[in-house]
Amino acid sequence: MTDLQEKVPPTLTGLADLLDTGDAAETEAADPWGRPSLCEGWTVAHVVAHVTMPARLTPEQWGAEMAAAGGDFGVLSNTVAQRDSALPRAELLEQLRSARLHAWQPPGGGAAGALSHAVIHSLDVTVALGVPTVAPQEAVVAVLDAVTATGGSWFGVDLSGVRLEATDADWSWGSGEPLRAPLGDLVSLVSGRTLPDGRSLPRR
Repeated sequence: MTDLQEKVPPTLTGLADLLDTGDAAETEAADPWGRPSLCEGWTVAHVVAHVTMPARLTPEQWGAEMAAAGGDFGVLSNTVAQRDSALPRAELLEQLRSARLHAWQPPGGGAAGALSHAVIHSLDVTVALGVPTVAPQEAVVAVLDAVTATGGSWFGVDLSGVRLEATDADWSWGSGEPLRAPLGDLVSLVSGRTLPDGRSLPRR
């Protein structure tokens, strides 16, 4: 695996460890799986079901799901997330920890795409829950560097006239009005998410 791919397993395993709280020990109010994530309309369970799709679907099943969605990946993602979020938590946690998922790369996305997928969705959970980032700092920085290098075009955000400054690391990018936040929050912002405090970046 490349250096970028090697950062995927600790990110996904860290997310599994965070959520492996044991059903019996959780009250409904304290249960993180049912809480909202940064993905609009999705709970934490929906995010996990989405992230683990490559560990669960064979190429044939993937093709069938895409055909059923009329070739629309957004429709496929929502359908699978809604349906598979009801799978047993132990099964979803096992998939988060699986070697198959850790080695997966999105078609055409390579190791950079795999790392972005893991880091961004892990932050959809941790930032929403207000808990420490599970992804290694170097993984978060690598994704932040990759997204800002495109000027935000990956996710349709407008980074013109803004200077991003990390409050928990020696990292900054851009020029203009300072926007200061922890590294993980900055990744979520440049990925088109709205933070729990209401901050977001304008869309193109």
